[in-house]
Amino acid sequence: APSMFKMRQVGKTLVNRTQGTRIASDGLKGRVYEVSLADLQSENDAERSFRKFKLVCEDVQGKNCLTNFHGMNLTTDKLRSMVKKWQTLIEACVDAKTTDGYTLRLFCIGFTKKADNSQKKTCYAQSQQV
Repeated sequence: APSMFKMRQVGKTLVNRTQGTRIASDGLKGRVYEVSLADLQSENDAERSFRKFKLVCEDVQGKNCLTNFHGMNLTTDKLRSMVKKWQTLIEACVDAKTTDGYTLRLFCIGFTKKADNSQKKTCYAQSQQV
């Protein structure tokens, strides 16, 4: 895992042995691993376990795969628990280009919130506001 995480050794993976022109390290490069944030921070609480990080293997040194960030996602049960009745779900997507040439695709999810003094059961947003 990248150096920003406490837990650097996440798990083990299988690969075919080097045989002829097929090199074992080439079979590992490009693989994408999905690990929860709780595993990367070596914590057992459910507070961080719903975030899943995708790590891609970029290089192999000996028996270690060097990985880099490839994406982040939320678990399905967390997404389902966030969606409730009587409110509006607002989703947005944008592609951002960084100064060093990377392209990030960011997804945002939001929900309407009932006002404190509201007596209504619902808190929907108008279609022009979404």
